[in-house]
Amino acid sequence: MRFTTEDVRLPMLEVAGLECRRGDRLLFAGLDFTVSGGTLLHVRGANGSGKTTLLRALCGLFSPDSGEIRWNGASIRSLGEDYRRDLLYFGHSNGIKGDLTGIENLRVAATLDGDPVDESAIWSALARIGLAGFEDLPTRMLSQGQKKRVALARLLLSGAPFWVLDEPFTALDTAAVELLEELIAGHVAGGGLVVLTTHQEVGLTSGQVERLLLGS
Repeated sequence: MRFTTEDVRLPMLEVAGLECRRGDRLLFAGLDFTVSGGTLLHVRGANGSGKTTLLRALCGLFSPDSGEIRWNGASIRSLGEDYRRDLLYFGHSNGIKGDLTGIENLRVAATLDGDPVDESAIWSALARIGLAGFEDLPTRMLSQGQKKRVALARLLLSGAPFWVLDEPFTALDTAAVELLEELIAGHVAGGGLVVLTTHQEVGLTSGQVERLLLGS
């Protein structure tokens, strides 16, 4: 994890009066919460309660029907690229290109994130995530779990203070689950902010866990 809060204030996310619909169906309305760096926000709720919609709205990928999302006091609409540089989103799709190797996928992802890293850091990230020896294979040749590991290696390379993770533990084996828990805990301990959906609890050694239940 390269993000550090040294000499900077803790990041803060504010959601005010958020309302989101899917077609004619109201998912949630009047949603208000504030979370700061050093916090894991666990979004929970039944299927169809709007968890993924909320996460996409936080990333600026879905426009809410009303309300506002603010990052460090400013609307994310007005921040544009400045906000996206502070954000790392991990959705249901791994975002992995099958014709590219793990090395190439991570190089492209870092460039698109506006946070390029050197080649040695990419090799180290893939080794730590459990893909040593698979770095030069086209990712279409990897298993679903291995593809997920390539995508998760972005967490090791990113300098973004805000992680948004939608069911990141799906298709991971026990060792990968433990490593991901370690990465999340380390990011929060360093002052980062994590918002995630998952069916399992994530323990932290420092920082705090908050929970948001949708559809209640």
